Amino acid sequence: MTKINKNFFLILSVITLAACGGGSDSSGPGPGSGSGGTPTWTAGVFDPSSNFEARCQNPRSDTDINGDPWPDVQGSTLEENFWLRSWSDETYLWYDEIVDQNPANFNNPITYFEELKTDALTNSGNNRDNFHFTQDTDDYQQQASTGSSAGYGMRFRLIRTAPPRQILIAYNEPNSPASAANIERGAEILEIDGVDVVNGSDVNTLNAGLFPNSGETHRFVIRDLGASTTRTVDLTATSVTSDPVQNETVLNTATGSVGYMQFNTFGTRIAEQELIDAFVDFSNQGVQDLVIDLRYNGGGFLFISSQLAYMVAGPTRTQNRIYGTNVYNDKFNGVDIFGNTNNPTPFFSTTSDQATAPGGVLPDLNLNRVFVLSTGSTCSASEALINGLRGIDVEVILVGDTTCGKPYGFFPTDNCGTTYFTIQFREENDKGFGDYADGFIPSATDNGQDFVKGCTVPDDFTKALGDPTEALLAAALNYQATGACPTTTNKFAPAQPNRANFNQDPLDLKNSKLYKERTFIRDNRIDIQM
Repeated sequence: MTKINKNFFLILSVITLAACGGGSDSSGPGPGSGSGGTPTWTAGVFDPSSNFEARCQNPRSDTDINGDPWPDVQGSTLEENFWLRSWSDETYLWYDEIVDQNPANFNNPITYFEELKTDALTNSGNNRDNFHFTQDTDDYQQQASTGSSAGYGMRFRLIRTAPPRQILIAYNEPNSPASAANIERGAEILEIDGVDVVNGSDVNTLNAGLFPNSGETHRFVIRDLGASTTRTVDLTATSVTSDPVQNETVLNTATGSVGYMQFNTFGTRIAEQELIDAFVDFSNQGVQDLVIDLRYNGGGFLFISSQLAYMVAGPTRTQNRIYGTNVYNDKFNGVDIFGNTNNPTPFFSTTSDQATAPGGVLPDLNLNRVFVLSTGSTCSASEALINGLRGIDVEVILVGDTTCGKPYGFFPTDNCGTTYFTIQFREENDKGFGDYADGFIPSATDNGQDFVKGCTVPDDFTKALGDPTEALLAAALNYQATGACPTTTNKFAPAQPNRANFNQDPLDLKNSKLYKERTFIRDNRIDIQM
């Protein structure tokens, strides 16, 4: 029985992590914390990040979500930039590919942080690092702890990112402004605050409406699925709590009972209990096959991903096997970025220390096969689930589209009110495989690496999620019954965005919030860990 100890859990979820050492030695003591000096830049010379940590232009005087005071002291923007430079050199997976630029040339730490990454490309020509981002620490803590964030409670999908654009609703959260307004899957957003979504050029207004602050009201013109007319809806953003597991059901088929659940995020602790409840139900109903709908799941806590893998595979298949091993940059020899022994991640078989009943044995289905529904938004901890199960020879049947390609993880780190996410490790499964930077690809054959046996099926916005006639779920059920993909798919399903064009601006505004949603950073894609 593998228990999630408190220290491991905190490593995965802690926010105010102290940066570790490991940067290049400088020729003398640094001008950071306690020195009172002004730091100066010498190319290729890095003082320890601890010299600059929590030295803030605008230090916080309040407390974090746990009631603990922030460690901030009076500093400067320059010191915040020097902290970012040293911390990135110490922990970034590809630290030696960062172009070392003078921190004094940047008057905004977030702008400087955007430069502290590799420009390398994957084999397909996509940016290798599409996952470099920041978030306000208060917002991040709230979402990670409670699953809540400001919004309307509707997840939208960008079908076409350049004019003529198309934005459809993928699903809504229960008890949200969107659900109260009956905005359901398949509805199309046509206008926001008087600006045409399809061809409009006022991207600031569009972004403001799509990514509101709490309390803001914006006017939407939408066309519901199957409707010939439009309607106007005023939505006021509020704090919406994500419901990670939705549409759980058991489908009785001629070839056995098939469990289905829509799982939207690993990125909130409430997901642990919801998954447990779902698997108890599946076990009680004698489920013989399982479909996990991860098409919109952008990742989250790695320990929950490991727990889910255990609940699928059971104790016999996971015993003495490794779920994943973190591979850090070459400055860390046998240790992680905190100086702890770099122990592999096991298949966790018990609840975490922060669960309702800590240390409880998890339910399991003891399956040797699982169906995963995917799109280009299936990312990070979702891909780790696929990779971890395949590492112990649990067959994964992938139905949908190629996943996003993020075999990397990070430890979200706060400094001066901003939480920074920079890639710090690659995750490898029990067989030592972790090279899927271009995603997992549904294929007729399985090469044990990036090609996964399954069916390519476009996302189907004409049916509700969980409807057995919805194209992805229907294809999974067809495969479960016949061992083959369907010969045709839903012709009404809109095409997915072209993954090769992810670096093009969806609303002609690079680095906009909508750009970040499309590149798996925003809108329920908070990558807390893996």
